[in-house]
Amino acid sequence: MAHAEPPIPVTARSHGPLSGRVRVPGDKSISHRSLILGLLAIGEARIHGLLESEDVMHTAAAARALGAIVHRDGPGAWRVRGVGIGGLREPAGPLDFGNAGTGSRLMMGVCGAHPITVTFDGDASLRQRPMRRILDPLELMGATVVAQQDGGRVPITIRGPKEAVPISYRPPVASAQIKSAVLLAGLAAPGETSVIEPEATRDHTEKMLAHFGAELRASPDGAHGRRIVLKGQPELQAAPVLVPADPSSAAFPLVAALIVPGSDVIIESVMTNPLRSGLLATLREMGADITVESESDAGGESVATLRVRASALCGITVPSERAPSMIDEYPVLAVAAAFATGTTRMRGLQELRVKESDRLAAVEAGLKAAGVTCRIEGDDLVVEGGSGSVAGGGVVATHLDHRIAMSFLVMGLATRKPMQVDDGAMIATSFPGFVALMNELGAEIG
Repeated sequence: MAHAEPPIPVTARSHGPLSGRVRVPGDKSISHRSLILGLLAIGEARIHGLLESEDVMHTAAAARALGAIVHRDGPGAWRVRGVGIGGLREPAGPLDFGNAGTGSRLMMGVCGAHPITVTFDGDASLRQRPMRRILDPLELMGATVVAQQDGGRVPITIRGPKEAVPISYRPPVASAQIKSAVLLAGLAAPGETSVIEPEATRDHTEKMLAHFGAELRASPDGAHGRRIVLKGQPELQAAPVLVPADPSSAAFPLVAALIVPGSDVIIESVMTNPLRSGLLATLREMGADITVESESDAGGESVATLRVRASALCGITVPSERAPSMIDEYPVLAVAAAFATGTTRMRGLQELRVKESDRLAAVEAGLKAAGVTCRIEGDDLVVEGGSGSVAGGGVVATHLDHRIAMSFLVMGLATRKPMQVDDGAMIATSFPGFVALMNELGAEIG
């Protein structure tokens, strides 16, 4: 399985305004799903703009191991010839997902509903992440967990049933990964499988399932939730996929442009799906100067080109119900909050404790290393803003978490003293070329 590489410390320092026009890599969530749906479809799916990060490449390798023909035609251009639902081949060895929580959890849903035995593993970070939340509904659908580490962690071996059982499932937490794993398993089950969400989460799986020909319907459930019902055992047909730019990756140059005085940056073709746009809404409430220059559609997803100018930000309270629409963006939002005037309280961040690291604790520690006053109160993060000025000068422990690394490198572009992260090697799991792109805008990271 994947082993830890020697750490590569990276430093960011203030170097004047950022300017220019950039396009960040393709969306990670859609890239994973396009490969998985390509595996389960009949025919050849052509994918353009695929994120060629380490995480996504692990999912591509898993699709090959399960029987798909996966071919790269050029940068971001891929073809997947699938095997159809029910046609998965038992892999010859364990599936190594590296650091890919999304890829591993969604593929558990796929494999757990097929009559094959599959072992899932990953790197040191993935081996710490909880998987019981995926295994519980799969066991209800007939899967057997043959082996697992303490607390339901990888390495995990799953044996699927001869025929999966459709279920109606209410996840214990709002999680697009849980929902997606159940729906993907439901493809192999007769009848209808449904997921009732307590809070509406990103809906990329539903949109892509429909794009590939599945029958499903979604309706409101309660104040903020949704009920998604999928008709099982369809014959999915391969369809072309155009992957838009990842809003979670766009968050880094976006926040950098806001906090570095004099900056004016244009970010092209960013996905603006309402269930992924919580950060934009929050930053605008804080006073961010973010304008939409153009809007279009990419394979059923709305995209926009954004112009971002340096802004005087004000602290606000971010409601807990917004968390599902920006769960990966809280670390870089905390950086923005450090430069705001007043107090920012981010509510309901319990899900951050089970990401690549305990992100809640890692963000608090990183902010304090930069001289920012902050605290954790229950599941809330409270940041006392520095009215545009933050000391910096600290070294941040990343805990093998790419978003922690990128967030505090962004911070270092505006602090009075440079900021260093203890390891930047894992940035490639989601944003290969991050340092080069930021330096292209005028940053000094290295």
